[in-house]
Amino acid sequence: MNLRDYIRDIPDFPKEGIVYFDITPLLAEPKAFQYTIDQLAERFADYKIDKIAAAEARGFIFGAPLATKLGIGFVPIRKPGKLPYETISVSYDLEYGTDNLNMHIDAVAKGENVLLIDDVLATGGTAEGMVKLVEKAGGKVSAMGFIAELSFLDGKSKLDEIETTSLIQL
Repeated sequence: MNLRDYIRDIPDFPKEGIVYFDITPLLAEPKAFQYTIDQLAERFADYKIDKIAAAEARGFIFGAPLATKLGIGFVPIRKPGKLPYETISVSYDLEYGTDNLNMHIDAVAKGENVLLIDDVLATGGTAEGMVKLVEKAGGKVSAMGFIAELSFLDGKSKLDEIETTSLIQL
């Protein structure tokens, strides 16, 4: 199955000059969505992973069902003020600004191996922020998985030596 067929390009969103890759058509097609989760599960089946962490909101869409399929816990990474318990926080750069990510202070135990999941790897800012959060909690990022990678933005360069997998290149 060609997942690119299920990703819509939206020019000038969220601001002029940015092309937004919209995954909602993929989510609307159950076979494409299931295929996506199955492909991620297959790629990470042999990894020693204790938890999956993903950033809101689109990372949740893929991370939670993948965690269920692999039989491991899921850690939500959210924007400020969205988590009810004590949190740790990091700032990160986006391709069109800056933002903050938060995670419950007890979401990842010291020494746990974490797989990070998100929809798109662009400049690597969000991914780098997620790595910092997991490491701040004492965990280790084993790998990162993405539905799509915008390779022309070279986001992988911010991720040091962490293995990254993308199902498609845009």
